[in-house]
Amino acid sequence: MTTITDDHASWWLAPLSEPQAELASDAAGLSSDEAKSRLQRFGLNSFRAQQDKSLLRQYLSRFKNPLVIILLVASAVSAFTGEVSNFIIISCIVLLSVTLDFVQEYRANSAAEKLSRSVSVRARVLRDGQPVDIPVTGVVAGDLVVLSAGDMVPADGRVLEAHDFFVKQSALTGESYPVEKRPGELAATASELQEASNAVFMGTSVVSGSARMRVVRTGADTAIGAIADSISRPAEPSSFEIGTRRFGVLIMRLTVIMVLFVLLTNTYFHKPWLDSFLFAVALAVGLTPELLPMVVSVTLARGAMRMAKKHMIVKRLSAIQDLGSMDVLCTDKTGTLTEAKIRLEKHVDAQGQPSEHVLELAYYNSFFETGLKSPLDEAILAHQHIETGAWKKIDEVPFDFERRRVSVLIDNGQTRWLVVKGAPDEIVALCTQYEVQGEATPRALDAAALETIRTQYHALEEEGYRALGIAWRQVSQDHPHAVVSDESELVLAGFAAFLDPPKASAASALAALDRIGVAIKIVTGDSDLVTRHVCAQLKIPVSGLLTGKEIAQLDDYALQARAETTNLFCRVNPAQKDRVILALKARGHVVGYLGDGINDAPSLHSADVGLSVDSAVDVAKEAADMILLKPDLHVLHAGVLEGRRTFGNIMKYIMMGTSSNFGNMFSMAGAALFLPFLPMLPTQILLNNILYDISEIPIPLDKVDAADIHSPRVLDMNFVRNFMLVIGPISSLFDFLTFYVMLTVLQADEKLFQTGWFVESLCTQVLVIFIIRTHGNPLKSRAHPLLALTSLIVVASAVLLPFTPIGSYFGFVPPPAKFYLILGIMVLVYLFVVELAKRGFYRWAAVAGR
Repeated sequence: MTTITDDHASWWLAPLSEPQAELASDAAGLSSDEAKSRLQRFGLNSFRAQQDKSLLRQYLSRFKNPLVIILLVASAVSAFTGEVSNFIIISCIVLLSVTLDFVQEYRANSAAEKLSRSVSVRARVLRDGQPVDIPVTGVVAGDLVVLSAGDMVPADGRVLEAHDFFVKQSALTGESYPVEKRPGELAATASELQEASNAVFMGTSVVSGSARMRVVRTGADTAIGAIADSISRPAEPSSFEIGTRRFGVLIMRLTVIMVLFVLLTNTYFHKPWLDSFLFAVALAVGLTPELLPMVVSVTLARGAMRMAKKHMIVKRLSAIQDLGSMDVLCTDKTGTLTEAKIRLEKHVDAQGQPSEHVLELAYYNSFFETGLKSPLDEAILAHQHIETGAWKKIDEVPFDFERRRVSVLIDNGQTRWLVVKGAPDEIVALCTQYEVQGEATPRALDAAALETIRTQYHALEEEGYRALGIAWRQVSQDHPHAVVSDESELVLAGFAAFLDPPKASAASALAALDRIGVAIKIVTGDSDLVTRHVCAQLKIPVSGLLTGKEIAQLDDYALQARAETTNLFCRVNPAQKDRVILALKARGHVVGYLGDGINDAPSLHSADVGLSVDSAVDVAKEAADMILLKPDLHVLHAGVLEGRRTFGNIMKYIMMGTSSNFGNMFSMAGAALFLPFLPMLPTQILLNNILYDISEIPIPLDKVDAADIHSPRVLDMNFVRNFMLVIGPISSLFDFLTFYVMLTVLQADEKLFQTGWFVESLCTQVLVIFIIRTHGNPLKSRAHPLLALTSLIVVASAVLLPFTPIGSYFGFVPPPAKFYLILGIMVLVYLFVVELAKRGFYRWAAVAGR
C-alpha cells in the first residue's frame, strides 16, 4: 500500500509531469517485473481483508471465550489446592475442544474463501504494453488502468485521457449525481475531493464513458482507505443471523439461571466451594452449544463447495442460509426469463412502415455513445454495418435511469444533429414533429397523430417486441456541447423493435421454484405490455401490476400492501426497485434479488440475498452475495435446495443441543437439591460434553429429509423453545429414573452413581441424534455412515471407559452387569417415548402453523 507522489493530501494538484517522472513509467504501462517488485515492496492493494490475524493469533483468540477462561482459572486454583489431576484433565479437555473447533472452522473457511476469490473484481491494466485483467489487489502505484462504464475504480489516480467520463462518487463525497472527470491541471484552491475533477478514487464506480488513469495511491493510502473505519457500516443482519443471535440469548439466560441455582443450592447445603464452583462452570459449558460456530462454518463451507459444483459461487457464507429461507425472488426478465440474445427485428417509421432512416439514426447513436453498451446497442450494431462516413461525435448526454434515454451530438462538416434514442414514452413526449416517408418536411405532432403513434408502438409491445424511440433535431454548427435541455422539440423518426425470446428452460425452472415455495416477482424497466407478453408465453399468471409512475404515488405503507399481491413491476427506476424490495422485507419475506447492471447495486445490497451473474458489471458483482456462473433459474433452484439442506443440518444441531442436552443439564442441577454429593464431577461433565460434541461433528455431512427442503424455513426461536420444552423434560424424566435405579436398586455409592449416570446420560444424548435428525421414521431415514459410526464409537467409549485405567483418573468405577441390562431397556424405552413425542410435536406444529 503506497503513494509515490508527495505526501500532501491534495496530490491531484501536483503537475502531471511530476508524478509521471516519479513513477518512471510510460504509455506502455509498467513492466511485469517492475509491477511485481512494487507489489512486494508496498503490499497488496487492500485495506481490510488482508489485515488478517496470523494462525497463532486466530487460535489464541479462541481462548477469549469467558467460559474457557473461567475453566482454566478454576482448574489452576484446584492445582494450587493439591488437585493436580483435575488441573491436567480439565486443561487437556479444554485444549482438545478449542483445537477441534479451530481446525474444523479454519479448513472450512479457507475452502470457502478460495471459491470467493474465483469471482473477485478485476481491473484492466497495461503491463508490458498489453492490456491484462488482474485482481484489484494486484494493482500498484504507477499502473495504467483502462476504465469503462460499469467498472469499479481500483485505486486513486490521475485521469490521463477521458471520453465523456462520468463517475459516481457519492460514497466518498455524498454527491447525489455522477460527476464528469477530465484530464488537466487544477487551480491551487481545488484541495477538496469534490473539486478533484482530474482524479478518480478507489471504490467509486464508472457510470458512463471511458478513460485511462495513472494509479497514484493504493490500499490504506487511498481516500477511502483513510476513512474506511469511519464510513464502513456493518451490513444489516440477515434473517439467519438474527435467529442465531436470539438462540444465543435464550441459551445464555438458561445457563445463568441454572448456574445461579446450583451455586445457591450447594452453598445452602454447605458443599465444598471449589467443587461447587467447578461443577457450576462445567454445567455452563455443558449447556453452551460451543460447537455451533464450527458446525455452522463447516456446514456452510461444504454447502458453498457443493454449490460451486452446481455453478454458483458463494461470496458471503451466511447468505446460503438466507437463500434456503428465501420465499420471494425479484428479478428482471432479460437473461433470466429470456435468452438475452436480443435481435433487432424491425425499424419502422411513425406509421409503422419499414424505414432505413430509423436504422441509420439508431446506428449512429449506438456507434458514437461511450456509455455502458446495452444489449440493445449491440443488437443495433450487429444488425447491419453502416458507414459513418464524415460523421464525427462532438458530445453526448449519457444514459441515466431517470431520463431513460441517451443523446449524441454528431457533425459531418455540413450539418450538426442531436440524435436521441430511448424509451418510447419518453421520446414521444419530447417530440413536436414526426417524419413521413416521401415528404421532405416533417409534420407537426398533433393530438390525433400522437394517438396513432402511441397505438403503433403499443402494438409492437403487445406482440412481445421491445421498442426504442428514435428522434433527432438539427442544431447550429457552433453548438458546442450536448446538454439535457437540448432534448426538446425533437423530430420523431420512428421505432426500433427488438425481440428477446423466452428461454426454453425458464417455464420449467419457474414451476420448480414455485413448487418449493419461492414466488417470482418481475421488476423491470420494460413496459407492462412486453412483460405481460413474456409472462403469457411462460405461463406466469399475473396477479397484479404496478408501474413506476404508480409506485411514485404510494407511500411506504401503501407500497407494502400492494407489493404483497403484485408480481409485475414495470417501468421502474433503480430507486423504485429498492423500495419494492424493502417493502417486501417489511412484510416479513426473505427476499432475493437477481441483477447484473449498474442500476442493480442498491437492490443487491438491500435484498437478503443479492444474486448476480459472472458476466455482470463490476459494481453488481461487488454488491452480490452469490454469483451464478450460468444465468439460468435452474442453477438458482439447485442453490435454493442446497441452502435448505445446509439450514436443515444446522437445525439438527440446535434442536439436539436444546432438547436432550438441556434435559440432562437440567437433571444435573435438580440432583444437586437432594444428593449429598455432586451428581457428576466437573471433569466428568466436561468429558461427557466433549464426547457428545465429537459425536456431532459429522452432522454437516448428513442427508436432509425431502420434507425439510420442500418449503422455505427460518430460524424460529419459538419453535426451538417449544421443542425444547417437549423433549427436554422427557430426558430429565429418564435421568431421574436412573437416579432411582442407582440409589435404590443398585445401592450405589458416590463413585458408582456418578459412573452410572455418566454412561446413561451420554448414551441417551448421543443415540437420540437418530430420532431428532429426521421428522419421520428414523428406521427409514438413514444417517450418514460417518455420523452413525462416530456416534456408536462414542457410545461404546462411554460403556467401556469405566473398565479402563483412564476411567479411574476421572473417578469412574466398573458398574455391575445388572446396570447394563437395566440401561439397555431404559435407553430403548427412552428412544421410543422421544419418537412418539417428536411425532406429536410436529403434528401440533403443522396444525398451529396453518
